[in-house]
Amino acid sequence: MSITSIIRSNDSLKKAARWAMIAPNQYRPRLWVRMFLNPLKHHRGKGSIIRRRTKMDLFPYKKFSLGDYSVIEDFTTINNGVGDVSIGNRSFIGVSNVIIGPVEIADHVMTAQNVVISGMNHSYEDIHTPPTMQKVSTSPIRIAENVWLGANSVITAGVSIGRHTVVGAGSVVTKDLPEYCVAAGNPAKIIKRYNQETGLWEKIKNS
Repeated sequence: MSITSIIRSNDSLKKAARWAMIAPNQYRPRLWVRMFLNPLKHHRGKGSIIRRRTKMDLFPYKKFSLGDYSVIEDFTTINNGVGDVSIGNRSFIGVSNVIIGPVEIADHVMTAQNVVISGMNHSYEDIHTPPTMQKVSTSPIRIAENVWLGANSVITAGVSIGRHTVVGAGSVVTKDLPEYCVAAGNPAKIIKRYNQETGLWEKIKNS
């Protein structure tokens, strides 16, 4: 049995490991984890850039990978505490994004400023317990190649977005979107589709 399996099977060891990696009342790893352990566990591709003022709340017990020549801009937060985060090649994560795993972003994806992509939800059903103290649930988000997410858009847990789809600024995506479409609104609805026969982007009637 591996050391990781032993720790996970023992509540006392799990608490001790958590204290060693995360300071009390904080939600980010301790400095020693960020400096020494994470670089051994996580992958950064050739030519990738993570700006200095990005908040990388990464933990070694979950995966993080950034593809070749991809960029994460300033003031963005990346958190893999409850799920893996994967960003493909030549993708651009804009200023002040929030990405909370589990999230899978493919190649050539572009996000504008203030985009939120969160595969996590807090429970709230127990009215005698604050939501901050209730269990979290996760459902993976998958974003395919060549997707463009507009400024201030929100992608909710469990959503998949198809190839070369565009999400308009300020939209809230609560359901899967197919490939080659434009969606906008709260909740987001498809307003255009690409017609393979005519080679044109066509408006959806009654949208």
